[in-house]
Amino acid sequence: MMEFRQVVKVPRDRIGVLIGKDGMVKEMVEKRCNVKLYIDGDDDVSVAIVSKDDATSPTSTSVSTSTTPAEAIDIKVFKAVEFVTAIARGFSPDRAVRLLNDEECMINVINLKDHVGRSHNALQRIKGRIIGSNGKARRLIEELTGAYISVYGHYVAIIGKAEEVRLAGEAVTMLINGSMHSTVYNMLQKARRRAKMERLKLWEEGEEGVGYLDATSKSDVGSSSGGDDEG
Repeated sequence: MMEFRQVVKVPRDRIGVLIGKDGMVKEMVEKRCNVKLYIDGDDDVSVAIVSKDDATSPTSTSVSTSTTPAEAIDIKVFKAVEFVTAIARGFSPDRAVRLLNDEECMINVINLKDHVGRSHNALQRIKGRIIGSNGKARRLIEELTGAYISVYGHYVAIIGKAEEVRLAGEAVTMLINGSMHSTVYNMLQKARRRAKMERLKLWEEGEEGVGYLDATSKSDVGSSSGGDDEG
């Protein structure tokens, strides 16, 4: 595997989560992704994700990106970066590990300050809309999309497959822009029904294809048998 290093800023109160009890979470990521994690800093802590082939010097954590072409790097290393990012953005290890278990899963992070500016009151109001009363809004968006959502600090992070992340991100953006919760839920329900119909259509087309092949095969066998009888 080619050299790779990347630094992720992690809030200090999330470092304990990343390390885990007796270092179990950190060790799990290092083993599964074939990397080393170097932790250094005071406020927002720098966590350097370094591929094992280049993990000889912990003092090299100032390097934030790799010059190696992405296609030459083991995807597990990128998954380690995603996992650390997920922990930094408020996910529990149990939820963040979905990124390691499924190569199709990804994480998308929305910076709420890009939408509402630096106003503390506006930020709290928007976070409240996304979370909902007793977490209802976030829970329903997760159920309707299949994605995981974390609201932490001034970020909203979403874990899931591409379409799940896209839909959940659209729902969050609608809430940020002032859409009613019922409007957002209706949009997600329609999208889920549409996806279900598309899957059903693909299944039916697949069944028709199998039926056609079976019929063709039987026809070929019949023709072959008829030829033998005539002989």
